[in-house]
Amino acid sequence: MWAFAVTLPLVLSVVIAATGLWGGDRSARVRGLVVRGGWVAVLPAAAALLLDDGAVHDVPWMLLGTAIRVDAIGLPLGLMAVAVYGLALAFVVRSKTGRPHVLMAFLLLCFVGNLGVFVAANVVTFYLAFAAMSFLGYAIVVHDRTDSARRAGAIYLVLTVFGESAVLAALMFITADGGWMLADVPAVVAASESRDLIILLLLIGFGVKAGTVPLHVWLPLAHPAAPSPASAVLSGVMLKAGIVGWLRFLPLGEAPGEPVWGSIFLGVAIAGGLLAVPVGLLQDNPKVILAYSSIGQMGFLTMLVGVALLAPTLAPACIAATVVYSVAHGLIKAPLFLGVQAWDSERLRRWAVAVPLAAASLALAGAPFTAGFVAKYTAKEAVGAVALFGPLAVPVADILPWTAVGSTLLLARFAVVMWRRPREPRATAWSRDIAWALLCLGAVVPVTIAASAFAPPLTLPVWTDPATLWSQSWPVLLGLAAAGGTALLAARRRRSRLLHPRGDIVPPGDIVTAEERAARSILRLGSRGARAVGAATAKVRAAVVATPTPAPIVERAQRRLGGWAASGVAVLLLLAVALALAAVSGGWW
Repeated sequence: MWAFAVTLPLVLSVVIAATGLWGGDRSARVRGLVVRGGWVAVLPAAAALLLDDGAVHDVPWMLLGTAIRVDAIGLPLGLMAVAVYGLALAFVVRSKTGRPHVLMAFLLLCFVGNLGVFVAANVVTFYLAFAAMSFLGYAIVVHDRTDSARRAGAIYLVLTVFGESAVLAALMFITADGGWMLADVPAVVAASESRDLIILLLLIGFGVKAGTVPLHVWLPLAHPAAPSPASAVLSGVMLKAGIVGWLRFLPLGEAPGEPVWGSIFLGVAIAGGLLAVPVGLLQDNPKVILAYSSIGQMGFLTMLVGVALLAPTLAPACIAATVVYSVAHGLIKAPLFLGVQAWDSERLRRWAVAVPLAAASLALAGAPFTAGFVAKYTAKEAVGAVALFGPLAVPVADILPWTAVGSTLLLARFAVVMWRRPREPRATAWSRDIAWALLCLGAVVPVTIAASAFAPPLTLPVWTDPATLWSQSWPVLLGLAAAGGTALLAARRRRSRLLHPRGDIVPPGDIVTAEERAARSILRLGSRGARAVGAATAKVRAAVVATPTPAPIVERAQRRLGGWAASGVAVLLLLAVALALAAVSGGWW
């Protein structure tokens, strides 16, 4: 079943490539059929995940020994990947992008790599799948081949290479210390003499993929440039590869914990969770707003990882909460990105698109009776009484609700921008629209099932408890109230750029503009330095040429010694000198 699950997407990608090379009407018909039904290729993976017995499956002839294993982390994340990729592939056929067959092929390849990250059992398999998924992601970012897509792709590729280098260096240290199977890696890292360096490399390498501040800059650029199906898998599933990397390789749950690194993770998480909100509110592209929302949500997940590093006793609950929250985020955020395409081009009426989008937005904010409600409650319970930077600081559990306030504000801004967005609906398949609406409205069911599978150590919410409902409701209500107050103020001050942003106050990617300027300055300094070195070298060369040398004398001697007679005389003289020296030294007596 696993062989079929991996082979079918690869075969369909090859078919798409072959029909593109052959050309002709028959090839176009075959390609169109594959594009319309390509989403079926992910179904064997769902069967393989559900029927797997949990054992390690080896492929010894592949590279250094490929191995996969479906565990408590890989199963829910793998099924989430199947759902998100399947829906995204179904949306490819009617997307506004050109060359849908090319997008379909690369999404199928990304699916294989993404699934491999979730079910890898050893270091080689993980890195092979992680690298394949990362570099294939470049193709779906630059798919539309616009100037903005090329710029986003270039930045994505630079950061990907940077992150891959850090991950590869960390894995080399880990394998040198004996860490081969992923189940053994946390203990190996905890006991390694290079522990701090390994954790730093893992923070950087997987932080690029997880959109961690300040390595997040590719996200707000890639999402508006990529087609909506590509944005759905980028944010819904690919970001989780970085989170899974942390769960697999960091010394989570290993005594005595990592208080310094845990605090660093928490600091980075809070920076991403809070700073993404004001920047996102100043955008006017719905996909950019959703990208900044993803940065904030990844900050939430990074907090859970930081707590697991700080308190080993809480690590099992934090790991479980991270998996549940990742599943919830993927099942909610992907329909939101696909909702942009549904709003633009699906034949559904305006209210038929707006209602599922509103339900998904409330779920992402954590409103009661939604998938986000379950995920946020389990996360808040998992962190316990851990405080940021010491026992006298603010507890992490008190910080988490404020991320929900920020999410609500961003999603309110998303709703306003979407409502103003023009529509060009055309005839589309009802089955795809129904599947999209069901995922928007019903994500709470699979998330609740996933959370129940982890209980204990997770604590599930009591749906009828007024205190529980209020603890999850007040951040959403506060965010909606702040959004309503801002809307009233904006109606009175129509010329304010802060209240009516056009996306130019803080450009998408925020600090990437400053980074690009710094890079250009460094290149200019390098060019000037190279020119200065070249000029100095030329001066030295000219001075050397102008200095008198014994070269002419040597040349005349060579010409005179070039004949047989002269060279013979020279050899005889040298031999006579050698014999005289030997006689003087007493070598003959």
